[in-house]
Amino acid sequence: MQAIARRIAFALAAASLLCGSSACFAEPVRIAIVSRTVFYVPVWIADRLGYFKEEGLEPTIEVYDNAEKINEDLRSGKVQIAVSTPESVVVDAYRGGSLRIIAANTEKLPHFIITKPEIKTLAQLKGARFGVLSLQEGSTYLVREVTRAAGLKPDDYEIQAVGGGPTRQRLLKEGKIDVGLQPFPLSYEAEAAGFTNLGPVSTYVPDYLFTSVNIDSKWGQAHQQTAASFLRAVRKGLAYMAGHPQETAAIAAEELKSTQALTERALQDTAKLGILSADMSISDRALRTVFDTVKSAGLLPDTAAFDRNRIVDAGYLEMNRGRATER
Repeated sequence: MQAIARRIAFALAAASLLCGSSACFAEPVRIAIVSRTVFYVPVWIADRLGYFKEEGLEPTIEVYDNAEKINEDLRSGKVQIAVSTPESVVVDAYRGGSLRIIAANTEKLPHFIITKPEIKTLAQLKGARFGVLSLQEGSTYLVREVTRAAGLKPDDYEIQAVGGGPTRQRLLKEGKIDVGLQPFPLSYEAEAAGFTNLGPVSTYVPDYLFTSVNIDSKWGQAHQQTAASFLRAVRKGLAYMAGHPQETAAIAAEELKSTQALTERALQDTAKLGILSADMSISDRALRTVFDTVKSAGLLPDTAAFDRNRIVDAGYLEMNRGRATER
């Protein structure tokens, strides 16, 4: 651990030496994230190792635990960039709004169905209280897929908007909810504490753009280089994760407030399952699943047709790579 700490300290010192004109007069940028989960490790790496500063940015990262508030603050300009859920962005874009997705973050689901110890089967989810981030975002739609597989109808269970993964973990322990769809390492911790794991959500939803990089296009049009620089810094964070697993785990364990061992396991599973989009490009499969989900929930007209160009502004990634982001 001491060797890892020394290497991280050296990387931080090296980053500070790169302070040229752009880094010394950095542009402030407020970044919103939903919760302290493994999805945000590339952002924390970019912050801790000075990659944002190298790109001329001075970041402030705020954990919201509320996706609707994030979208509200994007529109008002209180935050400039969000790594958050895509559902409301899809709906907003189809309704003529200005929110857009500019890159992918997670395209596979690391969530497991974690329940109170008394629940042992999917059928026993009848009457359960599910805790989700929001009634209009993220895990609430995944609950519907899981309960449908269990043969349950919407009036057979209750969905409560309570917040992100760490909040759901606390409420499970307090007995205030019965079920939470928990990403690792929270799922590992829950199992160790005696909660039931009914299996991965990816069994029911194999491809899903669960979190994405979102902006208000009115801000983006006036700050194209800033948005592109943000993406470039996060991609550096992704590259660092691939090449420095132990150092990454040391940083991530602090941010996730978990142990080094569980964090290493979570990062290994993240890589093995392809949870994070390696180049931040957005697959049609993952985006289309989100579109179909919000449409089936009645948030878009029955006549709406999938059109990624209405939802995604690919130009910011193209500024970095010089090629299209579709795959």
